[in-house]
Amino acid sequence: MAGENARPTRLIYGQKTMLARTMHDIRYDATEDEIYVANPFAQALLAFRGGADGQEPPIRVIQGPSTQLRRADRLELDTVNREIVVPEGDRILVFPMGRGGDVAPLRVLTGSQTRLRSTSTVVVDPIHNLMVHSSGSAIIIHNRTDVGNTKPRAVIEGPKTEIVKINQMQLYAPKGWIVATMPGGDGAEPEGVFVGIWSVKDNGDVAPRWKIAGPESQLKRPRGVAVNAIHKEIYVADMRLNSVLTYYFPEIF
Repeated sequence: MAGENARPTRLIYGQKTMLARTMHDIRYDATEDEIYVANPFAQALLAFRGGADGQEPPIRVIQGPSTQLRRADRLELDTVNREIVVPEGDRILVFPMGRGGDVAPLRVLTGSQTRLRSTSTVVVDPIHNLMVHSSGSAIIIHNRTDVGNTKPRAVIEGPKTEIVKINQMQLYAPKGWIVATMPGGDGAEPEGVFVGIWSVKDNGDVAPRWKIAGPESQLKRPRGVAVNAIHKEIYVADMRLNSVLTYYFPEIF
């Protein structure tokens, strides 16, 4: 049984793997049993087989000038439409899954009308055919296939939202819920931190439908978030607590 002293069953490491010291995102594709990791130093997207172990090289690498990758710090997998979505500050790049090499993006969303600014997290809703990303103190919603300098279909922003900045989001597509972590402003334990939940149908200065916040939540500086529909739970990684907190939240399921 796994516990606090559990050891990994496999360890992927070494120069051949192309993995780096700074890796901020990892995704798993259950359809093909593959692990995806972004390497910002190498400006590359790495795909490993699900059973990879030891100094095993990736089975595919997206890297090269045609990719237009500048940092590749985070990524999202759209396993329904078989696409990799990469946020890079003022643009979002979309690549085909299953391809490797110096692959050009399928689409690039960028330009002043997109509202892309310091974008570091993006999630895809394949049911409603949407792409949701953060931009400063706003949640921006585009159509999934938007390309070029396209205006968002919705912007969630304003004092009622209580958004200062967003670190990570997850989307529960069957109900269209956006779950986002708000780590607050500067300082080790800033005020006003919370996990907020909005609908993909929201637009404008809209307060979150639900919030996880306050002393009883024990949140200090939430960053990562994941949703478990089977157990009706929300998992929150808190960088100040060095912990992952679990909340039973049946309302959104």
